[in-house]
Amino acid sequence: MAQFSVNTHRFDPYKNFKFRIKWDGKYVAGVSKVGALKQSTEPVTHREGGDPSMSRVSPSAWKFEPITLERGVTHDPEFEDWAKKVWDYSNPVTPLKDFRKDIIIELLNEQGVVAKSYKVFRCWVSEYQAIPELDSNANAVAIESLTLQNEGWERDVSVTEPTEE
Repeated sequence: MAQFSVNTHRFDPYKNFKFRIKWDGKYVAGVSKVGALKQSTEPVTHREGGDPSMSRVSPSAWKFEPITLERGVTHDPEFEDWAKKVWDYSNPVTPLKDFRKDIIIELLNEQGVVAKSYKVFRCWVSEYQAIPELDSNANAVAIESLTLQNEGWERDVSVTEPTEE
């Protein structure tokens, strides 16, 4: 069975190094790492009183894991501006208007064409790291990060397998 319906010649799965993030209708600059989209459900174990030798297991509510976004520190204010919508130290009466956003995560093929897209619903910033630990003996890029709580995600089924040359 072919793994790709349009590009039947293709054998290799998509790589994880070509992607884009979008919120507020525009792409976010410089994102270099996106945490995994994970969902899980806690099992509920129960036993019927008339059957003492066997327990049954059923699913409970779904839980969607937080997503972490990382990028090199620059002067682009997008990460900090969103984090401030939840709490701004300079304004303790920060309004919570628009602190939730839907984001789009696009996985691109090697040619830079969107191969899969996921919409993540009602995200909000639960953690913001403005700069990492600094070390004068290190040789690394300074990374800022956001941890996004979310209320679920789904694949955009309107994005179909692109034709590859």
